[in-house]
Parts: sequence; C-alpha cells; structure tokens
Amino acid sequence: MVQYKWVALSNTTLGVLMASINANILLISIPAIFNGIHLNPLSGDAFQYLLWLLFGYNIITATLLVTFGKLSDMFGRVKLYNLGFLIFTVGSILLALTPSTGAAGAMELILFRIVQAVGGAFIFANSAAILTDAFPHNERGKALGINQVAFLVGSLLGLLLGGVLAVIDWRVVFLVSVPVGIIGTIWSYFKLKELGKPQTAHIDIYGNATFAIGLTLLLVGVTYGMLPYGNSVMGWSSPFVLATITSGALLLVAFIFIERKVKDPMFRLELFRIRMFTAANAAGMLGSMARGGVFLLLIILLQGIWLPLHGYNFAETPFWSGIYMIPMLIGFVIMGPLSGWLSDKYGARFLATAGMLISAFAFVMLATLPFNFTYFSFASILLVMGIGSGMFASPNTASIMNAVPPENRGAASGMRATLQNTGSTASLAIFFTIVILGLASSLPHALSSAMTAAGAPQVVSTDIAHIPPTSALFGAFLGYNPVTSMLAQLPANDTRSISNSTLATVTSTDWFPNTIAPSFMKSLDDSFYIGAILSFVAAFASLFRGKKYVHGEGSSLEETLHASDAADEARIRKLEEGIDRKRG
Repeated sequence: MVQYKWVALSNTTLGVLMASINANILLISIPAIFNGIHLNPLSGDAFQYLLWLLFGYNIITATLLVTFGKLSDMFGRVKLYNLGFLIFTVGSILLALTPSTGAAGAMELILFRIVQAVGGAFIFANSAAILTDAFPHNERGKALGINQVAFLVGSLLGLLLGGVLAVIDWRVVFLVSVPVGIIGTIWSYFKLKELGKPQTAHIDIYGNATFAIGLTLLLVGVTYGMLPYGNSVMGWSSPFVLATITSGALLLVAFIFIERKVKDPMFRLELFRIRMFTAANAAGMLGSMARGGVFLLLIILLQGIWLPLHGYNFAETPFWSGIYMIPMLIGFVIMGPLSGWLSDKYGARFLATAGMLISAFAFVMLATLPFNFTYFSFASILLVMGIGSGMFASPNTASIMNAVPPENRGAASGMRATLQNTGSTASLAIFFTIVILGLASSLPHALSSAMTAAGAPQVVSTDIAHIPPTSALFGAFLGYNPVTSMLAQLPANDTRSISNSTLATVTSTDWFPNTIAPSFMKSLDDSFYIGAILSFVAAFASLFRGKKYVHGEGSSLEETLHASDAADEARIRKLEEGIDRKRG
C-alpha cells in the first residue's frame, strides 16, 4: 500500500495534466486549425463553430462530472477512470484524423472534441476520489496539492504547446495527446486498484437527465449571451438565450425536488448538511468565479495591448502571452504542495482563507496598473496571485474529500469539480459582459476619431464605429490584427477608399492598442475589483468551514450528519453563552 499510493498519484497526475492541457491547447492553435480546414473563424456562421470549439469542452465536462462521479461510486472509480483515459485517447485520434474541410470539418472537430470531453469528465470526476482512497488522511492534502499543480501546469502548458505545435501542423496539436493517452490507459489498467467498495444502487434516470440537460442549457445560454444579437453588442436579450437560461434553471430546480424523493438519488443532497463540505464548495465556486474570466481577460490584455506595444506582431502574441503568464504558475507550484502538506497537519481553514485574501489583494493591485505597465510589476502581482491560489486550492479540495463518507467520494468529487467549472463559465460571462458593455459605450467614438485622425475617409470612420467590440477582442485573442479583421467586415468600396499610408498606420502594431487601451482598462479595472470582492466573499465562506475534520472510514453518512448537526448545535450554544456574558 505504501508503494501503491505513489502509483495512484503519478497516474492521476498524468491524467489531470493531459486533460487540462487539452482544455486550453486550442486557445492558441485555433487560427492554425481553421486555416487547416480552410475556414475563417471570424466570418459569419463560422463564429459559432469557433465558440463551440473554445467552450464546448468545458460545458460538456461540467455537465457530466456529478453523473460520472455517482456512477463511479456504483461501479468502481478505477474502472471508470480507466475508461476515461481510453475515451480521451480515442477522441484525440479522431481529432487528429478529421477528414473534412470547411463547415463539415468544423462540425467533425466539435463532435470529436465532445468525445474527448467525455473522457476528460471521467478523469476529473475520479482522480481526487482515487487519491483520497489511496492516501491516509494525514497525507491527502499533499497528494491533492500535487494533483492541483498538475492541473494548472497543464492549463498554461496547453497555451505553450498550442503555439509551438500549431507551427508544425494543426493535426499535431491533437496527436500529441495520443502517446500519453495510450501509456496512461495501459498503466492505469494494470496498476490501479479498486480500493473503494462499489455501492449497490439503481441509476437515477430522472435526476441525471434533469441535472445534465438543465446545466447544459444554462451554460449554453450563458455562453451565447456573450455574443452580439441584432443591434445589441451582447446577446442577453436574445429569445434563445433567455429561453435556454430559464429552462435550464427550472430543470435544476426540478432536480432538487427529484433528488429528495427518489430512493437512490444521483447526488445525496444531505451532504450539504455537512458544514465543511458546504463551506468549502461555496468557497471553491466563488474562487472560480473570481479567477476564471480574469485569466482570459489578462491574456487579451497581453495580446491586444501590451505585447503589440512592445514590438510583437499580433500573430506572435498568443504564444508569448502564455510565456508572460508563467509567474502565476510559479507561485502555484511553490504553494500548492506546501499548503497541502500544511493542511494535513493543521487543517484547511486558515490556509484556504488566507489564500483567498491574498488573491483579493492581488486583484486590487492589478487594478492599479496602467495599460503600458512594467513587466516586473505585472509579474510580481501574478506571482502573488499564484501563491494565493496555491494556498487555497489543495487545502480546500482535501477538506471537501475528507468531509464525506468513502462511499460518496466519487459523487462529492464530481460536485466539487462541477461547481468550480460552472463558476469559471459564469466568471467568463460576468467579466466579458462588463468589458464589452464598457467598450460599447466609449470605443466607437475612440475608433472613429482615431480613424479620422489617421486620414481615413469619414464613411470608413463611421462604419467601423458600428462593428461590435467582440470582433476586435476575439481577433486579438486569436492572434489576428484586430484592425484587419474589422476592415474585412466593411463594404469593399469603403476599404478601397483608404490610402496606403492610412492603411499602414491603422494596421501597425501600436495603433490599435493605443486606441482601445483607455476604454478597455476602465472596464478591466471594474472586473478586477469584482474579482477582489468575490475572492473576499470566498474567504468569508472558507472561514466558516470549521476546524480540521476527517470523516471516519467506518462511519455512515447518517452518523456523519448527526455528528455535524451536534457540532453545529454546540457551536451555537457556545456563541449564545458568549453573547449572554457580554450582555451581563
């Protein structure tokens, strides 16, 4: 058993690393992939394909995690984890072999990406539960900390690999996962052991259906809400968005009622009566809401403004933005395993709470930076943010997994990951909406005035002011010159009327950053302050998790709930006694 725990750690770390790399690898390689299938990602209907390739993986993963966690409790965590490795590898092979081009090729990529996401959901849902089964309670924080570091390393490594491999061939972007997937599948099949006892239960068809469909509709609606609709720069007033969000929310409410009635629910809602479990999950979701969207906005800040101002061509900025985000990774790598080890000894409350407070401080410091900041200042803040995130992540995860009975670890791990993925998607919607609405109010005038000052005809200055700012931001994000992307949307007669000297001015690397920066930074600062508030609220939730607690291996869920209720009653009596003493 002493040797097996390290086998479990190394294999699950490899799985999480592979799955997290592929979650972000497309962010950099999308232009090369769309060029490979001969489709412009910013044109017409192709933008829908772009959206699904970027966000579809996370949407599908989030909706399947709890279901897969419950199935793992029933049929075996290792068995379904192995299946996830296999499915992920098959999805990677299919992506690399995509036969069609144009719109058909884009649809095939989306479908194969969904296959990959199903495999990733099996891996994410079970890795923490397998580690919790394999490690004693006084070492789980350390093990989960290493696993969390692998997740963040994979997220940033995906940005770097996407930039390097896309230069070679777009198919290599997907093919790189295949050898890792094959090795991991064989290794997990022969070496991982089923330590948890599978539970006999019926599959909760209605609970699974309402949760999966409801969450999918909700996340799809939130994603499409970030796109222009009609004359609006955002899609929140779209009937489709309103219908999907409303129906998704209603199905999730129905899920709660169903789970309280069925004999074998997909998820035991009573787990939320455990104070540690509820507080840690609330803190985790709020922390994801604070970080998820801001990470994307920082990349857009680097790619659309800072890197071009420092001499980088737009085509090079996706790769270099990953390089310049590395200080955050360093901070996480330093504190992730260390905080996990400390939480094994002293509990999670202080470390996780302090981590969120440090993150809140880092957000406030980001809001003080000018758009043409010195990199040392930026890197220092990213390092502090990485340290705060590292202090929070592994202790928080360990406390969630320690708080539940062994037979519920798969479902608990799935719920933890679902809430965090949902928080990240909500974060994207919140912060992207803030930035787009801020740009919509000030960018049109700024673009029109700057175009006129550069010598463009008045008709061009007027028309370009009506192009949604989403196009400019996504263009910069994908490594295209945003001005070139916007000019391509104007009538041909308008673009032909622009002189060569004016065209050279407006397509230079510094014209767009200087034009957009004042409007963008105002909205970005608002996002940073909201991130700070969310981090502070997450710290407050973390503080209420209680003292160090480890669920007894032989205890049932009912015994745990009784003990949790008794502990809460004792705390309330102690608080009331203190209030009475002060009044006296």
